[in-house]
Amino acid sequence: MKFFFIFTFLIISLSSCQTVTQKIDEKVSKEEAQLSQWLNRSEEDLKIEFGKPNQIKFKNNSRNRFYVYTKEKLKIKCERIFEINPVNKVVGFTSKNCF
Repeated sequence: MKFFFIFTFLIISLSSCQTVTQKIDEKVSKEEAQLSQWLNRSEEDLKIEFGKPNQIKFKNNSRNRFYVYTKEKLKIKCERIFEINPVNKVVGFTSKNCF
């Protein structure tokens, strides 16, 4: 009888973890779909939508700029980085912890 309760508890625990992982994956997919709409759009459009970036980075041997937008929600830091080429078009993005 004790074994049955332990087994049942483990099954429920494992299935709930899978559900959480599934929900996170869905949110990440939505985030990527939303951000991919910004590809090949202008830097000005990006600034109108997201505002002034928190940080602008330049990487070695690259003429592109990287606009970093950060915000914190429930102690989780969300970071979105957009890559802007020399003709002021968005050519790439990354998103971290933005669900």
